[in-house]
Amino acid sequence: MSIARQTTNATSHETTADRELPPRERLVRAASRLFYYEGVRAIGVERLIAEAGVTKATFYRHFASKDDLVVAYLMTKDAFYRSVAEPLVAGHPPAEAIDLIFGAIAEHARERGFRGSPFMNAAAEYPDAAHPVRRLVASHRDWLRALFLDLLTRLGHADAESAAGALLMLYDGAMVAGYLDDSTAARTTLPDAVRLIRAHG
Repeated sequence: MSIARQTTNATSHETTADRELPPRERLVRAASRLFYYEGVRAIGVERLIAEAGVTKATFYRHFASKDDLVVAYLMTKDAFYRSVAEPLVAGHPPAEAIDLIFGAIAEHARERGFRGSPFMNAAAEYPDAAHPVRRLVASHRDWLRALFLDLLTRLGHADAESAAGALLMLYDGAMVAGYLDDSTAARTTLPDAVRLIRAHG
């Protein structure tokens, strides 16, 4: 499974199939497109309502505020990233699983409309670490760090905790470089960096 399916939707418009979805899901899908591509603060409730094709009353029946919709949007991203990574972890030896996860990230960064990590993007717009959006971002990163730690421990790495932190930093850097730099060059550099981290120790 590729990470591509969700990110390429970031620049697309609502489809007929979207309009047939329940209102809450239409709102989350509209938020996913708009928040990822244009930024959270740039999008108001009225725009979300118009894009999703719902009424204001329907919006507030499902979400007490726009921030609640931001959390719901990020929860769908978290679930999707897990759905990509966890089968790789379950279905492959640790070293291969790490390589495949970063291979998926490299491909993700080459997709049309890629704008970096939705979690880092959202965190940049919510400076309060206690805010529910930031707590969700932290939870996603905790999961990712734990996933790397488990793989490196199973691999017998001498300092799995430090290496897991290094892989998380590499993940962050790959997401930023994929947006700001030449994503093709990042795809070439990333596997070598991953192998150096997992092999050292």
